[in-house]
Amino acid sequence: MSGSKDLGYARVDLERESRQGLPEIVYGPGKQVNEIAGIVTTLLDRNTGPVLATRVEPGAAADVLASVPGGRYDQAARLLVWRAAEPIGHTVAVVTAGTADGPVAAEAAAVAAALGLTTTLIRDVGVAGLHRVLAATADLRAADSVIVIAGMEGALASVVGGLVETPVIAVPTSTGYGAALEGVTALLAMLTSCAAGITVVNIDSGFGAALAAYRLTRGPR
Repeated sequence: MSGSKDLGYARVDLERESRQGLPEIVYGPGKQVNEIAGIVTTLLDRNTGPVLATRVEPGAAADVLASVPGGRYDQAARLLVWRAAEPIGHTVAVVTAGTADGPVAAEAAAVAAALGLTTTLIRDVGVAGLHRVLAATADLRAADSVIVIAGMEGALASVVGGLVETPVIAVPTSTGYGAALEGVTALLAMLTSCAAGITVVNIDSGFGAALAAYRLTRGPR
């Protein structure tokens, strides 16, 4: 079998599942409906695992599903999923500092669930009311990994990193006023956290955090 398939507008990686355990995941923005549908169809035909398309707006999602049946759409996460994985026994707590971080949390939780991780959402426990996150300590410690999503000054990642022993994946968000610099302030704060060992992904990348949590479940085969 060829390692890729040239569709003219895309060269689809057919061997990513054998290399990494998952088929190529489709990034929706910048692609036409027929292009998303064509890539997804190819991936479904040549792989066995979950097929995902991220950041797809509702109208485009409806058109893609009309062309490629059998999938489902999570509007909050802007995620299309075909062949979601069965649960693999790894739990992820997805924690937000504020309600405005909800869209990023929705993406993280939906992608993680599609890959077989069991997710728990802990919402609106930012450090402006520290008692809120302290009250959730038992739930945080019960998870196999924690995704912390925060904008503003990004301090929640450090707080959670000091409360749990399991892996912490921090997602800076573009939430915040002027000096938040659309997530750059939170990103730098998370990167310089004094809570050792925190993993930091890109700004607003719930997808990246979910994939990091998934990779934690993979080991020698």
